[in-house]
Amino acid sequence: MKQYRYDDVEALQGLVSEEFGSWSEELEITQELINQFAELTGDKYWIHTNPEKAKTDSPFGATIAHGFLTLVLLPKMRGEPSYEVTGYNNILNYGSDKLRFTGPVPVGSSVHCRSRVKGVSVTSKGTKLIMEQHIHVVGQDERPVLIYEMIIIYM
Repeated sequence: MKQYRYDDVEALQGLVSEEFGSWSEELEITQELINQFAELTGDKYWIHTNPEKAKTDSPFGATIAHGFLTLVLLPKMRGEPSYEVTGYNNILNYGSDKLRFTGPVPVGSSVHCRSRVKGVSVTSKGTKLIMEQHIHVVGQDERPVLIYEMIIIYM
């Protein structure tokens, strides 16, 4: 695995690409997982938690995962990195510039993700890396169900 020093911005900029990396492992979205998330967050809206009502009243014909459930599963789906950033003292999840829920994730489906480095720059806080991540329902890989741009700062 190739290593890059966090402060070698020129070398890190070589990671910027329009191409996404390989797919992560697949993760099944079960009703139990959806229910646990609903219990944790208090979001018990029927489209997520009531399979019988969802069969008849939902445009999807079944319950669907919460958008934020799909988002928080990103670390669990993390694929094998093709590079390693080294030499930093701290790493900060600085937030996001973009988050879009672009499609439903039906119960019983599996999801996977892939990512790319979208940008690298120097800030007053350290080296900023923007990672664009897409989650797709397996078998529907032409369009993501979630698009997320995570900002990481290496200090």
